[in-house]
Amino acid sequence: MPKVLEGIRVLDFGRYIAGPFCAALLADFGADVIRIDRVGGSEDRFVMPVTETGEGALFLQCNRNKRSLTLDIDRPEGREVVRRLVATADVVIANMPPATMTNLGLDYESLSALKPDIILTASSAFGTHADAVHRLGFDGVGQAMSGAVYMSGTPDNPVKSMVPVVDFATALSCALGTVMALYERRNSGRGQVVEASLLHTALTFASGVLIEESVLGVNRQATGNRSPIYGPSDIFRVTDGWIIVQVIGQSLFKRWSKMIGAQELLEDPRFSDDLLRGQNGELLSQMMVQWCASRSREQALAELEKAKIPSGPVYSPREALEDPVIRASRAFDWIDYPGLSRSAPVVLSPARLSRTSPTVESRPPMIGEHTEEILLEAGYTMPEIAALRELGVA
Repeated sequence: MPKVLEGIRVLDFGRYIAGPFCAALLADFGADVIRIDRVGGSEDRFVMPVTETGEGALFLQCNRNKRSLTLDIDRPEGREVVRRLVATADVVIANMPPATMTNLGLDYESLSALKPDIILTASSAFGTHADAVHRLGFDGVGQAMSGAVYMSGTPDNPVKSMVPVVDFATALSCALGTVMALYERRNSGRGQVVEASLLHTALTFASGVLIEESVLGVNRQATGNRSPIYGPSDIFRVTDGWIIVQVIGQSLFKRWSKMIGAQELLEDPRFSDDLLRGQNGELLSQMMVQWCASRSREQALAELEKAKIPSGPVYSPREALEDPVIRASRAFDWIDYPGLSRSAPVVLSPARLSRTSPTVESRPPMIGEHTEEILLEAGYTMPEIAALRELGVA
């Protein structure tokens, strides 16, 4: 069955996560994605290495279903290759500082001069407005500036997420924006720019506390894992590990009170609604700590499930990999890659379609694995390709 994005060609100049994972999502649905690698391999390829040659875990996650072309785009000959490829492309993806994109000829004005209906999907750290265009940042900077890190951990020890949630969410937003731009192009025949920033994504995540602070000025402080706006909602120790429990709304609070044998709480004015339960959540968490202290993780979760209270285990990465429910969800595609000691679990696209599902058709590419193939498609002859290699351009 044809793929949703079959016939769409994407040039992926992205690095690390926001750009490359956006491109990977498009590739999962059938787009022909060409990753433009540095000669010798781009820097994001080697973060958190897991193979004998140094390819990293996040590289494997973010670059399935792509072809790799090595190219020195700082050289005039490399820029000419880019121009020829742009003429055949539908989408260009880049997550670089705007000034760098302009210097490389990857800004929208330069690209649309080559192909008027091109779509440029460009993510950055802070956006393209004048006050931010010169600034650099990664996922953690977006988290920190949004207010989210301040609200995590404790007042004397702010904590950021150790997984790059902002990067991945920015990639998801970019993929959605790209598909919408492709859809709009069918009617207008025109390209456009799809923009996203790590900071804007992080602000979206923190939007609830930002709105509350703007309207009410409550000056909330960090409360660790305990929610300040409902309760009990916290992470609790059991005899053999940790669990998370989230009680939100009156019906759940009634069930929780009955489960722990403290139905008198329902008459206590300190716990009459979610906000008050959040404000007095430390008391509720202490009661839940006592309830958990004599129970194993399995016992506690079984009782919580019976009471229909949202809860779950706090897993290590190894436990997450081995959980039967996660495995049954078909979240992973186990890929082989040269130099891997065992198959690696690439997480599939979180969006599924019933008839035209995303699939992993090919492993992430090795450095420049498809350079000759792609240059031949662009009209280069074998002697011309040999000359580019001799110059160190490809």
